[in-house]
Amino acid sequence: MRLKTQHANIERGSNILSIEIPDQLKRRCKTGIKFIDDAFGGKGMTPSVCTLFTGTPGAGKTTLMLQLADSLTRQGHVCLFNTAEESLYQVRGVVDRLNLRNGFVCGQDNHVPTLLRHCDEIREANPGKQLFVIIDSLQTLDDGHFGSGRITTATAERSLQAITDYCKEHYACAIVVGQVTKSGKMAGSNKLKHMVDAHCHLRIEDSEKSEFFQYRVFEVPKNRFGGAGHGYVLDMTARGLREYGIL
Repeated sequence: MRLKTQHANIERGSNILSIEIPDQLKRRCKTGIKFIDDAFGGKGMTPSVCTLFTGTPGAGKTTLMLQLADSLTRQGHVCLFNTAEESLYQVRGVVDRLNLRNGFVCGQDNHVPTLLRHCDEIREANPGKQLFVIIDSLQTLDDGHFGSGRITTATAERSLQAITDYCKEHYACAIVVGQVTKSGKMAGSNKLKHMVDAHCHLRIEDSEKSEFFQYRVFEVPKNRFGGAGHGYVLDMTARGLREYGIL
């Protein structure tokens, strides 16, 4: 794992107090969904953040990401929702069911270099706007390493690394959906968790003893740019996920 965290304009041996933080990294971008903004420290997301988003089957990962994409557009940002899990016809059907009316840019690339070129096109067409990229999902991506479309266990690592590096270079924000095993644990190498800036997880509360039985729980166990460990109880409604309470 070799992330591009070095900056050529910082000389070796510099005193940490002499380093000036770029203005872009001093900003916080509100998503317009209060529990998500709160979960990421109360002020939204920091430009350059790459987030891994996992969840148990049926918890509503895609639903929440579509709500987020629509809300980001309403906030004045530009958002690319790229899916290789479902067709865009299926996505449009869910958008109609959720009554989302602000829209967002849609994409259907699974080849990472092509996906990132699409991101470049969107940035160039929307100067001054914060770019968000939502990718569903990591396990469908091909980083192009083999050229033949062959995918191995290392493909997800290389793909996520390329996306993370892109965020650092262009101050974009990415949310990458990852899969979980039958036991509810994240699928793939633990390197995936280490290379991202944040990790959030959506699950269905399955304990019958819990007062929130069958509700959804949104948690942020890792966040390099703010608080972590927050948990929010969500209710799945006909119009999507809504905040119900706080753990």
